[in-house]
Amino acid sequence: MSNNELAVSYAALILADDGVDITADKLNSLIKAAGCTDVEPIWTSLFAKALEGKDVKDMLLNVGSGGGAAAAPAAGGAATSGGGAAAEAKEEEKEEEKEESDEDMGFGLFD
Repeated sequence: MSNNELAVSYAALILADDGVDITADKLNSLIKAAGCTDVEPIWTSLFAKALEGKDVKDMLLNVGSGGGAAAAPAAGGAATSGGGAAAEAKEEEKEEEKEESDEDMGFGLFD
């Protein structure tokens, strides 16, 4: 990551932390106040467009939780299709839990 990108990233995080809308003008003013004079204006406009309408705090808090959104519709669909499908889904969950517990066999990485 270049210094330009890093400066704009920090400025965007500062604006998000203060609850201010992230715009290219606000990013530029923060970067200039920090004394970074070599940041090209294209970076601020790219970041502003990329983060437009997004909640940066929510994005940071939910890093790595991408599987939850896909699993919820599948569970909802199984529950509405009938009792047999719900029972099958429970059995699959039990099998997955059993498989996960078998993965740890007491071997360490550096043993």
